Amino acid sequence: MKNFKKSASAFLTLLISITITSCGTAIPDTNKIDNGKNYTDTSAETTVTEQKTEETLSEESSSQEEQPEEKIPPTSSCTFLCVGDNLIHDNIYKEALTKGGGTTYDFTDCYKYIADYIDADVAVLNQETLVNDLHEPQSYPTFSSPLEVGDAAVDLGFNVISMSNNHVLDMGADALINSLDYWKSKNVVAYGAYRNKADSDDIRTMEVNGITFAFLGYMEHTNGISLSGDKGYVIYLKDEETIRRQIQEADEKADVVVVSCHYGTEISNELNQQQIEITPKLVEWGADIIIGTQAHALSTCEYIDKPDGGQAFVFYGLGNFFSTMYDTNSLVGLMGKMNIVKDNTTGEVTFENIKAIPLISHFEASYYDSDWYNCAVYPYAQYTDELFSKNFVEGFTRDRVEEILTYVPEEFLSIE
Repeated sequence: MKNFKKSASAFLTLLISITITSCGTAIPDTNKIDNGKNYTDTSAETTVTEQKTEETLSEESSSQEEQPEEKIPPTSSCTFLCVGDNLIHDNIYKEALTKGGGTTYDFTDCYKYIADYIDADVAVLNQETLVNDLHEPQSYPTFSSPLEVGDAAVDLGFNVISMSNNHVLDMGADALINSLDYWKSKNVVAYGAYRNKADSDDIRTMEVNGITFAFLGYMEHTNGISLSGDKGYVIYLKDEETIRRQIQEADEKADVVVVSCHYGTEISNELNQQQIEITPKLVEWGADIIIGTQAHALSTCEYIDKPDGGQAFVFYGLGNFFSTMYDTNSLVGLMGKMNIVKDNTTGEVTFENIKAIPLISHFEASYYDSDWYNCAVYPYAQYTDELFSKNFVEGFTRDRVEEILTYVPEEFLSIE
């Protein structure tokens, strides 16, 4: 029996061993799967794969569905601003050189009182003097201005520069090309003077908020200076055939055609015969906004009916944006502002909330001073009685300003 027990015991041990060995494939050894990181659960993998397949199919199905079209708003709108002649006399640039430490020109103080007003989507400045670095700064009668004048204008917020004026050829063709190169480097739209005839037919455009603008500029004269050859090009107001063709082409390309006209009688608020005769023609040909400069004195403004049933708007004379001319009439200019609204269904464009905001050119000196100082442009609303008392020009009073402003229709005049 003793031998049987040993045999039975051995058999039982063998049986247990076999049982444990046969169960080893169903019970993973947790010491060898690194907390499950190296253990592959094929059933779980199948479930994940099926889930990913369903998600992929769902995504593909969604991508194949037509996406809703972006809705076009019923109207588009933007703000528009324009000012007159930025006429940089020697008194202005000499003081700017002093404030720049004698090595550069700092025009900051000239425009600091007006800076908050230059806040439109499209802001047009008539740069009356040629900005270039080929010639030293010069003043009347032939003007040349340092590049810092242009830098100041761009820093203020002007993004459209009219070069359509009688001083644009003062320094010759090379300086004109140099100035065009400068404005191009500042990424602004410059128009009214061109590299050559072909360039003059390349109509300058700008799109803002879905509204396309085109810009054209013409002048009455260029102080008897003319160009020869293929370098430099301007178009005079007497060339009506070219003007008509260009405006009509611009009207096909743009929602709003802006035409700058350097016309008007020096230091006069009254309209002259050229202004009266050619302005309606510009509107008939397709002009929408007409910006008048040259007289260095403000004039009236008005709507003009267009042949298509719409309305154009004309500022016959914005006067000076900034200068140190010493006639009382030349010290008062205008800033034109408006909202431009386009009906995206009909394409009709309207001009709303039009304002003519008066500006004052200020400078101080005694008759014993060789240089003038505190040269700056102010909004009339901020021009105090103390400033009137300090202005260099004799007879420049608030009553005189109010007399000048009678030329601006009350519905547009805005003291702010």
